[in-house]
Amino acid sequence: MDTAERNINAPATRTPLSLPEVAIVSVTGLGLAVTVLFLCVVPLTAHMAGSRDFVSYWATGYQLVHRANPYDRQDIMRIEHAAGLDKNAVLLMRNPPWALPLAYPLGFIGLKTAAILWSLVLLACLAMSVRMIQMIHNFPANHIHWLGLSFPPALICLIMGQTSLFALLGLVLFLRFHRTRPFAAGVSLWLCALKPHLFLPFGVALLCWIVVTRSYRLLAGAATALAASCAAAYCIDPSAWPRYLQMMRASEIDNQFIPCLSDALRLWLRPQAIWLQYLPALLCCVWTLRYFWRRREIWDWTENGSTLMLVSLLFAPYCWLYDQGLALPALLHRAYKSRSGTLVVLIALAGLLIDIEVCRFKITSAAYLWTAPAWLACYLMTRIVEDAY
Repeated sequence: MDTAERNINAPATRTPLSLPEVAIVSVTGLGLAVTVLFLCVVPLTAHMAGSRDFVSYWATGYQLVHRANPYDRQDIMRIEHAAGLDKNAVLLMRNPPWALPLAYPLGFIGLKTAAILWSLVLLACLAMSVRMIQMIHNFPANHIHWLGLSFPPALICLIMGQTSLFALLGLVLFLRFHRTRPFAAGVSLWLCALKPHLFLPFGVALLCWIVVTRSYRLLAGAATALAASCAAAYCIDPSAWPRYLQMMRASEIDNQFIPCLSDALRLWLRPQAIWLQYLPALLCCVWTLRYFWRRREIWDWTENGSTLMLVSLLFAPYCWLYDQGLALPALLHRAYKSRSGTLVVLIALAGLLIDIEVCRFKITSAAYLWTAPAWLACYLMTRIVEDAY
């Protein structure tokens, strides 16, 4: 047997996994295993469906279908406790009334069926978002997208049944189509408007960019979607806005600790001064004007918008851990551009730490105060190091 034939028949040597690849495999395996387990358990028990945040959307839909007040605390409490929510808790849908058309269909179906469908829709939002981020970056030949599919804040959002993944899809749709299909990109911003408090600096820059670039078709799309949803909400419940404002004035959210910088600042300095919770976001919006103006000629939403989105999350008036799934486009963008795997490893380590904390602490714990600053710090540190070379 000659040398050429021996080389052909010789077993192929396997290239050892790099540290970033090991990090992706570890976090992805753990995250997806928990998600699959959750999706398998939900159909088997109504208690699982009724003991998470999703029950507030189902209870709101139930009230709307029966022509009752969707913001009535006592009625919502009765429905949620019957569904399996903790007897000491009550969850009200605090999204603006233009989100009511999203909850309305849930009232026509049972709790378990609604929970399954809602979870599948949220999972589709996450998968579509990650896929479109790949498209924006021309489908890089690596496995970083798996890190996006297993991003802990996004999976926690899925498990809790929150609406932040809808907002994530809206953000990614905007990034994908803001130049090629501006009207559609504007319509997609309605999904972001489900949680407007998370987009304050981002929204300021968006309005400035629309004026500077005269992208009024995008503005028209956003206005059309918002007007249509408000009209639909009025048809479903003509008293939605007065009832919502009354609920927000009587809301106990100001007395509830939220593990974010703004709330911690208020509680540390002066708990009774509610305005302190909004001050960081206001100052950040002022800073955004300067940040945008200096870059208005070369503004890139994928690059500059990534920084703004992370800043928006950090200084939001209130931001839960599951809301930080909105950091995903920025982190994946930087990970795709990075010449090293440093950011991938940092995201993986942070994700593992979050997974450990979730097993020990409630979502309201101060143990999660570090997460939003960590995403911005990792992003900026990697960017500075890469730019230095």
